[in-house]
Amino acid sequence: MNYPVIETDRLSLRLLTLADREAVFRHFSDEEVTRYMDIPPCRDIREADGIIRFHMDDPGCRWGIFDKRQNQLAGTCGYHCWSGGPAGKAEIGFDLSRACWGKGMMTEALLPVISFGYEVMGLKTIEATVDPENERSLRLLSTLGFSKKEELVDNLVYFYMRQSQFTR
Repeated sequence: MNYPVIETDRLSLRLLTLADREAVFRHFSDEEVTRYMDIPPCRDIREADGIIRFHMDDPGCRWGIFDKRQNQLAGTCGYHCWSGGPAGKAEIGFDLSRACWGKGMMTEALLPVISFGYEVMGLKTIEATVDPENERSLRLLSTLGFSKKEELVDNLVYFYMRQSQFTR
């Protein structure tokens, strides 16, 4: 699958490569960025390389979200656990640097990423899991139109969006 560069008004999303290792290290070294993730903060550059390689080898993708004005990594987003076919689904993941919180950047990034998932990847359902204490992500997914299961799954809040629910 060819994953394109996605441009929005303020952002440029492109697949992460090992050339981004220092920016990825700085980003994932912040304990607040990884607070609700299933990874600890990066302690050295090799761990950043591991994050990038994991997503390069995964059948999904991970875009770096770059702020066009500052040409700096603002966060990442993408798909993993992708299963194709007529019932195609994938899990969306995302993270954002503290300096970018509350500025609408993740909504701006995820709308075209979700559209790409449905229109190009052939997804029928996009899923997401969120720590119940991660209020920002809970709010974001609700704002984007994801439905929430009432019961926790593995102590996480489970969200899903079917292709027919997506309105841009």
